[in-house]
Amino acid sequence: MDFPSRLVDDETVARLVERAPAPLSVARVGLGAMVLLAGVHKLLAPGVWATYVTDWLAPWLVVSPVAFMLVNGVLEVGFGAAIVADRATAFAAGVAAVSLSATTAYLGLAAVVEGGFFVDVFVRDVGLSALAWAVLFDALGRTDS
Repeated sequence: MDFPSRLVDDETVARLVERAPAPLSVARVGLGAMVLLAGVHKLLAPGVWATYVTDWLAPWLVVSPVAFMLVNGVLEVGFGAAIVADRATAFAAGVAAVSLSATTAYLGLAAVVEGGFFVDVFVRDVGLSALAWAVLFDALGRTDS
């Protein structure tokens, strides 16, 4: 008898599994909600997000860090909503996967260069990047996305 079955009997687990949504649907909605909510928060508090732009990155942006976050906020609201609604999912999840992977790489570099800053967000974004890639691969495998 393994640990989970000591907490819940086999019949209850079977009913839960039978009624649960498909795992990749849960992943898709979770990713979409995260992207959507991040976008909304970037629109409401762009200065908070702009703190992730280091002094050495800022000159590479064609706009101010706050304006960069506002533009990203608008895009993220749209892509997040598309992922949640399962519309143009492959495209939207692809954008999220590439964006999150690039952000993760940047945060990793910033953590090294800045002496450990952003490590907590870097660790989280490693998982979010993988989630976005999983949703993308699932969407590419379906004919209706």
